[in-house]
Amino acid sequence: MPFSLDRPVWAVRLQFFISGFLFATWGVHVPTVRAHYDLDEQRLALTMLAAGVGALCGLAFAGRWVGRWGPQRVACLTGLVAALTVMALLASGSWVLLLATMCVFGAAGSVYDVAMNAGGAALEAASGRRLMSRFHALFSFGGMAGAAFGSALLRVQAPPVLHLVLTGVAAVAAVWWATRPALPDMSAAPAASESRHFGAGRGRGALWMLGALAAIGLVAEGAMYDWSVLYMQRELGSEPALSALAYASFSVAMGLARLVGDAARARWPAHRLMAGSALLAAAGMAVALAGRHPVLALVCFALVGLGLANVIPVLFAAASRLPGVPAANGIAVVSSLGYLGFMAGPPVIGFIAQHRSLTAGLMTVVVFAVLLAVAGARALRPVPGPRLGSM
Repeated sequence: MPFSLDRPVWAVRLQFFISGFLFATWGVHVPTVRAHYDLDEQRLALTMLAAGVGALCGLAFAGRWVGRWGPQRVACLTGLVAALTVMALLASGSWVLLLATMCVFGAAGSVYDVAMNAGGAALEAASGRRLMSRFHALFSFGGMAGAAFGSALLRVQAPPVLHLVLTGVAAVAAVWWATRPALPDMSAAPAASESRHFGAGRGRGALWMLGALAAIGLVAEGAMYDWSVLYMQRELGSEPALSALAYASFSVAMGLARLVGDAARARWPAHRLMAGSALLAAAGMAVALAGRHPVLALVCFALVGLGLANVIPVLFAAASRLPGVPAANGIAVVSSLGYLGFMAGPPVIGFIAQHRSLTAGLMTVVVFAVLLAVAGARALRPVPGPRLGSM
């Protein structure tokens, strides 16, 4: 990679880390927010829904804004807003103001997500190297760091407001630094390479297919985030301390797999990587559900993390290179549909669990992973033409 791109690459990596850190900070303080505002289950759900509504509203404009002002300017503004809203989570006693805060947090976070992915796509195009998986690895590690930092402060009984303020101030400084370096213009990237990628000549129909694949993948990923710990407790009867490792097993494996994901993308074509990864996730989840043993389940949840790790990086990279579709717009569409899957998956699993069992509900992860393998292998297969070798 040319030396001139070193600082922009590290800057975009930091943007991904910040995003994961802020997301985890909110997650750590869900119980704090619930107690501070005296929320019941219904109002807490509506609070989370407000963030989702804000995210969808932001995604509707993200591609246009990034295309007009560039990834760095948009990432700077929305990253700063996201950091400030995290600081404001406990700033009042009004639930209405909390709903507004969460709506802004969701909108800023979603646009920030599109901007930093567009920046990553620009660096991939300019460098000629695969970078997207490692960018997403930094999101995973940022989430782990945010959760660990929050847990450490809570363990020493530090005031939650102190945690939020420290996180917000640090995030503001980091966002400011991470959005200073100029990024290469994607319009300057060689156009000839586009025709050898998935979707050449298929335009926006291919883009919607990528979005559908993202939704399928994030249904499975969201299920692991929301239900794996509860599965260990309710279905396998494991202790809370062991059950908590379910999320850690999945997320650590996902982060590590993303570190080597770019090398995997360089070695194997996207359609083969997608099919093999999704089948690994399906097999891991099937064995976890059939084995009925906590330790086996932890090992298998790690396999699910390995399998799902590079789904979104591959799809975002493909969306950024569709001919006739601006990179930011492509990423925004895929993000929007993927986010719908991420939001819709856990409630569907909860509905099945209520009427059958949580084991039956989590079988949807197996089904969706198999569907992702079949549909992804077909949709990402290169069109006829000169061989590229990999995404």
